[in-house]
Amino acid sequence: MNPVYMFASQIFESAKSTHKQSINLAKHLYELSLHPQIKSGDLFIAHFSGLKLEGETMDMIGIFKSENRQEFLKLENDGHDFSVQYQDGINIEKLDKGCLILNTDKEGGYKVCILDRSNKASEAQFWKDSFLQLKTRNDDFQRTKTFLDVTRTYVAQQMTEDFEVTKTDQIDLLHRSAEYFKTHENFDKKEFEEEVLQDTGMIKSFRQFDRNYREERELESMDDFEISPQAVKKQMKVFKSVLKLDKNFHIYIHGNTDLIEQGVENDGRKFYKIYFKEEK
Repeated sequence: MNPVYMFASQIFESAKSTHKQSINLAKHLYELSLHPQIKSGDLFIAHFSGLKLEGETMDMIGIFKSENRQEFLKLENDGHDFSVQYQDGINIEKLDKGCLILNTDKEGGYKVCILDRSNKASEAQFWKDSFLQLKTRNDDFQRTKTFLDVTRTYVAQQMTEDFEVTKTDQIDLLHRSAEYFKTHENFDKKEFEEEVLQDTGMIKSFRQFDRNYREERELESMDDFEISPQAVKKQMKVFKSVLKLDKNFHIYIHGNTDLIEQGVENDGRKFYKIYFKEEK
């Protein structure tokens, strides 16, 4: 009973129905866009065929919504003179909302790639939740991404509440987590806890946080899976190993935290002492 799924199925069954089903998609989107904070815009729907993904040739349906038009200058040369026209249009490098519906795994609901640059307010989630009605796939990519999300959130929120830790301790745990996923092909939760968390009390704290995190988001608990290198590469962008000291210094820590010490002067000023072998 997902309208977008039904309209997409009709297009995949007969490409000639693309125009008819695009009208249905536009009407469906319009009915869900009545909230005052949902912007109007231009809607594009396209049917692609003969595309290859993961070694498989398939059709795709693209649904793209642009909510912001931009002014630009169009320069033309007729061989003798130049003319400049002032126009407005759509910047294809800054797509506001989009998705690709892949004609594969129909019984499971089709695979969908999604983009949404809107803010994270609840009314802005209509593209994913109300219009497309998407559910996260339970594959190795998502399992890897989810567990890295759990680890990063635990370090940022729960770890400091349960234990007396410094910022370098937090960065060290993030670094060990990243190294585990970079150097292992398969994830084993018990092995991860012993190699990364190490402390018995922290393992217990992490297990409780992981359980609560997944229950709140209705995510399955997985103790072992094949690690997705693509998911690891993507998540490393948000695994920040940076010490921000007031507005004066940023210290990037990429490895051994034993080479950095924290202290306080007699006058109350805080400091970090860093050891190194060579300067580049």
